[in-house]
Amino acid sequence: MRITASLMFTFLLTIGLAAAQATGTAASASKSDVVLPSESTVDSFMQQTFGYESDLSWKIASIKPAPVPGLAEVNVILASPQGQQLSRFYVTADGQHAVVGEIIPFGAKPFEPAKRILEKSITGPSLGPKNAPVTVVEFGDLQCPACKAAQPTIEKLEASEPNVRFVFQNFPLEMHNWAAKGAAYSDCAGKASNEAFWKFIAKVYETQQDITAETADEKLTAIATDAGLKGPEIAACAASPKAKADVDASLALGKEVNVTGTPTLFINGRSIGNVSGVNETTLKELVDFAAKDKGAK
Repeated sequence: MRITASLMFTFLLTIGLAAAQATGTAASASKSDVVLPSESTVDSFMQQTFGYESDLSWKIASIKPAPVPGLAEVNVILASPQGQQLSRFYVTADGQHAVVGEIIPFGAKPFEPAKRILEKSITGPSLGPKNAPVTVVEFGDLQCPACKAAQPTIEKLEASEPNVRFVFQNFPLEMHNWAAKGAAYSDCAGKASNEAFWKFIAKVYETQQDITAETADEKLTAIATDAGLKGPEIAACAASPKAKADVDASLALGKEVNVTGTPTLFINGRSIGNVSGVNETTLKELVDFAAKDKGAK
């Protein structure tokens, strides 16, 4: 997507391309007192900084304490004729500076907190042995173009790593108008048949551009049927409070490990954003490194 000036990408962290992760300690520290900028201040900042872009508009998604003390986190939905993206920046305690970049975990074992949380709470459909030395968790949105772009790379990784466990967790973004419904269908498909689930999401990604908010039920029901499921039963399941609760729980899990954009992969707790920009070789190296670190290879 073009937000014309490269300044936009230099200045704002595109969290659809780089997901930041915080440790449990840092997350709890964010509860300390922090002065949050007002919506009017953020809006004025955006206007002063990017108002020259006549085809760019924005909506403030959230202003909240950051995963580290002393910073406010601002999330903004940017929109242009090319589409939408979610971006983030941080505001310092004095309210005079904006900070960009990723907040990443630190320590001798920086990825352990997220790894433990995921091991305890992942519930999505999976491929590979449950006791695998490496677990790759994908948080995805079926309406997300970046998720569609990353799918071939992820599928190649799945095919080349039969001893790795792959888990899919729904993380529908609010900016997408049928993503939540797609997640509900996905959840029900996974519970009905683990094998059919992977066929279902592959076809949804393949036909993503043909699905709209108005046609989502019809299209998703047909895709479920083509995947070997009973489409009408999946549709009924997707409309149930249980499916919504399951999707909400997956969203909550993602937020707990600080997923803010899709697709985000976790390789034994290590967060990997911008998956569509990472080649299969690099992902395989990360998987092999995680296995060696565990002493499995």
